[in-house]
Amino acid sequence: MYAVIKSGGNQHRVEPGEVLKLEKLDAEAGSTVDFNEVMLIGEGADIKVGKPFVEGGKVTAEVLAHGNGRKVNIIKFKRRKHYRRQGSHRQAFTQVKIKEITGG
Repeated sequence: MYAVIKSGGNQHRVEPGEVLKLEKLDAEAGSTVDFNEVMLIGEGADIKVGKPFVEGGKVTAEVLAHGNGRKVNIIKFKRRKHYRRQGSHRQAFTQVKIKEITGG
């Protein structure tokens, strides 16, 4: 069984037991999170597609940890104009483990 969920403006295809990194969620490590914005639920040839979300669809996940991704360097440069800017960014993420998928 698999599902497509919406989290943080992104869509993710998930299966039970899968561990993935999502945009930072407001939940403590060790707690459970429910994703109610389920766009698709599939099991073999049986597929339920929502308009836009599947009614009664829910994905339950356990929050494993929070962290920051790798550093991305940002460099802006214009030649012969004395213009140089440097910066960096580390995106915050939440690591979750998918527990179960329930479909409506």
